Amino acid sequence: MSRSQNEEFQQWWNKQRNRDHDGGGGGGDDEAFLTVEIRTPAVDPTDKDRIRTRTLRQLSRLYLLRLKQLASSSVWIASSFLHLLRTANRRIANDNPPSSTSSARLYRLIKAFLVVVVLLLCFELAAYFKGWHFTPPSVASAEAAVEVAYAWWLEIRASYLAPPLQSLTNVCIVLFLIQSVDRLVLVLGCFWIKLRRIKPVAAMEYPAKPVGEGIRLEDYPMVLVQIPMCNEKEVYQQSIGAVCMLDWPKERMLIQILDDSSELDVQVLIKAEVQKWQQRGVRIVYRHRLIRTGYKAGNLKAAMNCEYVKDYEFVAIFDADFQPPAEFLKKTVPHFKGRDDLALVQTRWAFVNKDENLLTRLQNINLSFHFEVEQQVNGVFINFFGFNGTAGVWRIKALEDCGGWLERTTVEDMDIAVRAHLCGWKFIYLNDVKCLCELPESYEAYKKQQYRWHSGPMQLFRLCFMDILRSKVSVGKKANMIFLFFLLRKLILPFYSFTLFCVILPLTMFFPEANLPSWVVCYIPGIMSILNIIPAPRSFPFIVPYLLFENTMSVTKFGAMISGLFKFGSSYEWVVTKKLGRSSEADLIAYAESGSLVESTNIQRSSSDSGLTELSKLGAAKKAGKTKRNRLYRTEIALAFILLAASVRSLLSAQGIHFYFLLFQGLTFVIVGLDLIGEQGEVAEKKGFDDDDLSLLWS
Repeated sequence: MSRSQNEEFQQWWNKQRNRDHDGGGGGGDDEAFLTVEIRTPAVDPTDKDRIRTRTLRQLSRLYLLRLKQLASSSVWIASSFLHLLRTANRRIANDNPPSSTSSARLYRLIKAFLVVVVLLLCFELAAYFKGWHFTPPSVASAEAAVEVAYAWWLEIRASYLAPPLQSLTNVCIVLFLIQSVDRLVLVLGCFWIKLRRIKPVAAMEYPAKPVGEGIRLEDYPMVLVQIPMCNEKEVYQQSIGAVCMLDWPKERMLIQILDDSSELDVQVLIKAEVQKWQQRGVRIVYRHRLIRTGYKAGNLKAAMNCEYVKDYEFVAIFDADFQPPAEFLKKTVPHFKGRDDLALVQTRWAFVNKDENLLTRLQNINLSFHFEVEQQVNGVFINFFGFNGTAGVWRIKALEDCGGWLERTTVEDMDIAVRAHLCGWKFIYLNDVKCLCELPESYEAYKKQQYRWHSGPMQLFRLCFMDILRSKVSVGKKANMIFLFFLLRKLILPFYSFTLFCVILPLTMFFPEANLPSWVVCYIPGIMSILNIIPAPRSFPFIVPYLLFENTMSVTKFGAMISGLFKFGSSYEWVVTKKLGRSSEADLIAYAESGSLVESTNIQRSSSDSGLTELSKLGAAKKAGKTKRNRLYRTEIALAFILLAASVRSLLSAQGIHFYFLLFQGLTFVIVGLDLIGEQGEVAEKKGFDDDDLSLLWS
């Protein structure tokens, strides 16, 4: 049997290798064939020195470049860290402790919680370095005093602390799932409305062309327009100007400027603006209360008590920063025709500064969902929703039937909507009619606004709970108002959001026997955030900041909810949301460029001199500006340390999703606590117009 080719080649290769190893002769030709000699050309000694010098120079340049990059990076990191420390130190020095009772109580509780968390973290770090996390000691086998203490802690934690924490966790998870289902149902209802193209249809339509001669005045009902305001010199011009240019017969419309300003210069400016429009033939009156009781509700109530109000059928209400389109009344009033049970037509808000900064972008996500989904779905399917306080038209008879404006809460708009619904009146929401307005650009203004919006509903719920039960509406409407409108969306949402993500989640890191599933921490909130962003698709890149910021705002909403529910004094405080008047400036510039401001009026320059003088004063006041200092929010900072400490503990247990969530959520609390979100700058000047700008407007 012949040998295979592989064996023959192996024998030949072994023979050649042995011959080369022994250095034997007789194989010169084979060696010449198998051996390859590579020779390096000779190098001159002077060339060697030159090559060596050039190599050293290149290496030195490389090392210098690396050193320069390292130094610049170190300087940047150090300067950034020092800037952060200086900012924090300055804000700590200028900060005032929480003034309201509820905020102070919540801050003290969170401080105590922080101390407990830090002590637990130190204890767990010591146990980790001792190796007790891997082999937990028992009370019987423990030797050292610290080891005995840790063994006792493990038994107490597992037997007495973890079970109630797990029960609370389960309750919050159930509430979280119920609220998520409610949110999903609302989104599906919105999709159904879009798919079927459902929207309110008016019984009549007014011609699109501007109102002029040859019209029948009887076709245009008497409309009262009210603009309540208080010390809002940055925005009063835009609202008065927009309302005075509404396309409606002048004989059938009266505008009330309800000025509650306490600053004399602001009163003078608003009076001058009213006089300017009076000279142009607009029926507009100025009202100022000497005794400011009841805030906005008291202002509106006093205006409705005027003798001439009985001649009007409808009232349109706009806040000081709102700019209704010229055809606003033509698109809203016709819906009342033939519907005697209709009390309110609410329109949508549109925001002129939604892209101003990250804070306004995140607010736009929330409010877009509120109007596009919540208001629209409730308006279509149950004809009830909360009045937004502005950009709406009321039937005056409905206001009188439900008792008019009351001063008992800081959410007078929701109060009157609830009472009107209990009296059997219906509401309509128009998603395609939009009123321009302004979002608060600073975190301080936004925080105060949210505090009022979440404490007021709880005040109202306490006051009207028995009225809801005694009302003559159907059981389904009572259940919807109590369980969905108040409890689920106004009480449960801030409760579980704060408790689950700011209290329970950190505690489960130190009590591993109580488990908070990853899908509760990450997946379900992510899906809900996607649903919230659907009405504002351009905001999808901000989905992660939105999720983190909403959890951060939960501490403010939770404190406000507790304050309103238990009648703390701060729940009755009304703070006017600060506006910057950006939209009014843009409008004036646009008017100046197009010349429409001059062309649309027939008055002479002499009659406008007073208005020009007052506008010059306003420009000077804006130009001077006010010192705006960023604040330090102690409650948010304390919660940041709690979450960051919990993230360190989760790192010891190698809990990936929990660690990253706690880390980024803690950093978000740091950013918000240092007031690094929203309008920035230690001194922020309000934008104003120069004399050149004024001459451009009026030349």
